[in-house]
Amino acid sequence: MSSIRPRTIICPLVFIAGVTALAPLGIASDTITLRDGRTITSPIMKETKEAVWLDLGHDVLKVPRDQIEGIVRGESQGDEGVSDELADQLFRTSKDLPQRSPEQLSKQFGESVIKVSTPSGLGSGFIIHPDGYAITNAHVVQGETKLKCTVYEQGELDFRRRIIDDIEIISVNNHLDLALIKMEHPEGKKFSAIYIQGAEKLGAGEEVFAIGAPLGLERTLSRGVVSTTQRNFEGMTYIQTDTQINPGNSGGPLFNMQGEVIGVTNMGIPFGEGLNFAIPARYVRDFIRNREAFAYDKENPNSGYSYNEAPPRIEFTPPTILDDETEGEDN
Repeated sequence: MSSIRPRTIICPLVFIAGVTALAPLGIASDTITLRDGRTITSPIMKETKEAVWLDLGHDVLKVPRDQIEGIVRGESQGDEGVSDELADQLFRTSKDLPQRSPEQLSKQFGESVIKVSTPSGLGSGFIIHPDGYAITNAHVVQGETKLKCTVYEQGELDFRRRIIDDIEIISVNNHLDLALIKMEHPEGKKFSAIYIQGAEKLGAGEEVFAIGAPLGLERTLSRGVVSTTQRNFEGMTYIQTDTQINPGNSGGPLFNMQGEVIGVTNMGIPFGEGLNFAIPARYVRDFIRNREAFAYDKENPNSGYSYNEAPPRIEFTPPTILDDETEGEDN
């Protein structure tokens, strides 16, 4: 009598994670990146706030939202599995990222936050492209040509510090107070990039947090809420937040609870408790898209348009050209 060996049943999630599933002809595949780094490529057939259902052809796979790091839609997928926006415009956006705690998000995106040092001071910044493109404030690099960036690479237990001195200033917009720089990794490696919020969805009271180097204290996390999304200063609108922003935070990212950059921290009011401000992501996206208009001139470190205030009025009487016989008459 021959013995019968029991059959092994393989769970679909274990079997398919990290493997490209075959999609039906004519249907675009979406790429799901899990929190552990594995990816699943398959058409999304249903989505809710709690989970995403994938059509594997022979089966349907349910993936919880809290296990998903990002989704690249099939219609926007580039030649190498990145969105066209990342390939053409240097930054990437994402949809439907799950909410997480600042502790989890700081570990996930910590490698993308950098410290920018110059001979006259320091600030913060964040990486937007794996090739080393990063955003910081224009006033951080203003008048400087010798820059150094400190990046933090994830080790087995903690981040490791690496100083990069091969920095190129690409574009500077003094009016927006934004600068685009490019770092060259000494070992030719790619950098971890960050998400910029695509469609602005902000509201007063929304929880946010910032990571930067206030007063040189590297990788400091502070959290708060959005106080208002429409604070006007000199023709620009800013995100006002009670998140602590100090000298050294300038140019760093302001995150929402999905890990998207919603603004670039750039100023606070001295002696004003909880009055801090960030440049909205929409200005950042426009600056990156139109970076050629603000191309940096190495022969002129102060290159870029700077809009000065109009001269004050000297005489307050009516212009003489308006003096005529009708003065004092009712019109």
